[in-house]
Amino acid sequence: SNPASSAIKVDLPDPEGPVTARACPLATFNETSFKMVSVPDGPSTCRDTSVASKTNFVTRFLLLSLFLLGVAASASPPTVLVIGDSISAAYGMPVEKGWVSLIQKHLPAGTRMINASISGETTAGASRTLPGLLDQHRPQIVILELGANDGLRGHPPAVIERNLADMITQSMQSGARVLMTAIDIPSNYGPAYRDAFRSVYTNLAADYDIAFVPSIFDEIFLRPDLLQADGLHPNAAAQHVIADRILPVLKTLID
Repeated sequence: SNPASSAIKVDLPDPEGPVTARACPLATFNETSFKMVSVPDGPSTCRDTSVASKTNFVTRFLLLSLFLLGVAASASPPTVLVIGDSISAAYGMPVEKGWVSLIQKHLPAGTRMINASISGETTAGASRTLPGLLDQHRPQIVILELGANDGLRGHPPAVIERNLADMITQSMQSGARVLMTAIDIPSNYGPAYRDAFRSVYTNLAADYDIAFVPSIFDEIFLRPDLLQADGLHPNAAAQHVIADRILPVLKTLID
């Protein structure tokens, strides 16, 4: 008989037993055309089955590796970007005495605190520089401590709110979580303006559902021992008060 036509030999079904393949199709690949052959369930001695098994193993191994890498990445210490004014820039004191440096000591090892605060910064100025900082540092958390200089200059609360909202949106779109601290201004600015200024922060915290630290400046303004000689800037002792209020909220975001 023609070897080409009998390269694949299959016994006809026997009522007394299963069908048994006599040869592996790949063994005679060059001699025969492809034919579909039904075989019983169970282990196969064909090389293609072995290759498929190895391929499945490699695929599962790679998927498991990617999963474990993702878990490790999500568990790694985050980068925290602080955008603020003189209150966060440790105005009038060594930088290591500022609240940002104080908080750094209580965060998980490896956490990066990027303090991009600038004395005199306004919400408008910060909103212009934020995109570049987000691209450069890729933070997982952004802390916004801004608005004091806007308020002291009498800027409209609606403009302050719009600028802060823009920064919150930019941060969230970059994949970062946002923590915002409320700011207050002295009572001599009048109750109407002061109330409108204060409402900026509570409105934004509710609208964007972000981590929020209510203003602690009522307490600081009422204690001359927590203020520098200018009567406006918190001193070194006040930095511990600020850090104690912000740290628990920041830890919830890190955890």
